[in-house]
Amino acid sequence: MAVDYAVIIVYLVGMLAMGWWGMRRARNKSEFLVAGRRLGPWMYSGTMAAIVLGGASTIGGVGLGYQYGLSGAWMVFTIGLGLLALSVFFSARIARLKVYTVSEMLDLRYGGRAGIISGLVMWAYTLMLAVTSTIAYATIFDVLFDLNRTMSIILGGTIVVAYSTLGGMWSITLTDMVQFVVKTIGVLLLLLPIAVVKAGGFGEMKDSLPTSYFDPLGIGGETIFTYVLIYTFGMLIGQDIWQRVFTARSDRTARWGGTVAGTYCLAYALAGAVIGTAAKVLFPKLGSADDAFATIVKEELPVGVRGLVLAAALAAVMSTSSGALIASATVANNDIWARIRGVVSAGGHEERDEVKGNRVFILIMGVAVIVIAIQLDSVLEGLTVAYDLLVGGLLVPILGGLLWKRGTVYGALAAVGVGGVTVIFLMWKYGILANEPVYYGLLASLAAYLVVSLATKPTDEAVLANWRERLAGRGGEEPPSETEPAASVRPSSAL
Repeated sequence: MAVDYAVIIVYLVGMLAMGWWGMRRARNKSEFLVAGRRLGPWMYSGTMAAIVLGGASTIGGVGLGYQYGLSGAWMVFTIGLGLLALSVFFSARIARLKVYTVSEMLDLRYGGRAGIISGLVMWAYTLMLAVTSTIAYATIFDVLFDLNRTMSIILGGTIVVAYSTLGGMWSITLTDMVQFVVKTIGVLLLLLPIAVVKAGGFGEMKDSLPTSYFDPLGIGGETIFTYVLIYTFGMLIGQDIWQRVFTARSDRTARWGGTVAGTYCLAYALAGAVIGTAAKVLFPKLGSADDAFATIVKEELPVGVRGLVLAAALAAVMSTSSGALIASATVANNDIWARIRGVVSAGGHEERDEVKGNRVFILIMGVAVIVIAIQLDSVLEGLTVAYDLLVGGLLVPILGGLLWKRGTVYGALAAVGVGGVTVIFLMWKYGILANEPVYYGLLASLAAYLVVSLATKPTDEAVLANWRERLAGRGGEEPPSETEPAASVRPSSAL
């Protein structure tokens, strides 16, 4: 295991080094929160794929393959479908708005007053997403170093908080690119073919397992429908995803780079299901399906390769964890704390202070995430709460604002409030993992949005005119920071 340890340690040290390097580039708010809005297609595609394919997609995806066979790919597949839909239909318009948060978009569209409530819902979602990603460190570090759960969470969480705090989105972007490459090599190019060969090939796998393992719909139609509601629609509206869209340097980058990332997700989904199916042949009596990934890596891979694949799993967890962390801190600082204090940004002369403020919030949110992750046992329950609240509370007002001119601020507020309360009540009544909360929460949110919007005065035409200008890419540009002269801000051909 000495070689495996060396691979992991080099990887972790590299993440911290990139955080330090990213700190040198994050000189103003735009650089810190959205990488200066100047990522090119290659970097944008890699980082977008990295953030959506986390521990749940890697370890959980293999676990679903172990439990259901090829149809276990549906969870990650619906994530890819959501990313494709976002990229093709909405990403260009989102990028042109030149905002930092989803709540800022809602304020632009509806004329204010929707931001803080939507910010609270989005903050709860991003915080829980960061927590569930952080919990996954326990599985990986247990296999690697035989650490207990608490120490594993503290170790993994501290590294992510450190590089995220140092350089913000630049650090996260640089580390995500490395993580994307490591995941591609570790999971797709190494673990997938080795697992299939060790299981005797596809012929042996078919002979050893029930036919249901090779039924594309074996996981069940209702489950697939729920995945679409939660993950496909969740990809359309999450702050963690939008914040990556904001990093694109052009409409074309956002559209085509996101399409490439979404297509990559579809391949990753199938790979995870196949690996899980192979694990079922090799280890048919595991105590938990979620142990499939760690078991096949530990028992079947040679030294060195094992370390690289475990680094790939660690990369998957860290990419989602860091993306959710900076999203949570951005919302907490810009949508909640600044509004409570009544602070309105006055322009470039406060940029350095804003960077410091955002760093403080990343640190605070990071500590909170680690503490909550230590206390919370179920990754699945935490993830379900996060996505149910997001979809049930925010899907309708966000998509309604983008697609329906007649939607009003009161309709948006009603949709957030009614949808969110319905989801919480039905979770209490039916259980956190039930399907009813998101089904009826979404319907209640839609009904409230339509009824209240039609019953209230249409949005002021001046607000809509400003909204159309921003959608067209006019306005919203930021002046250069005093710490970074305009002449020095130029797109890099390397990005």
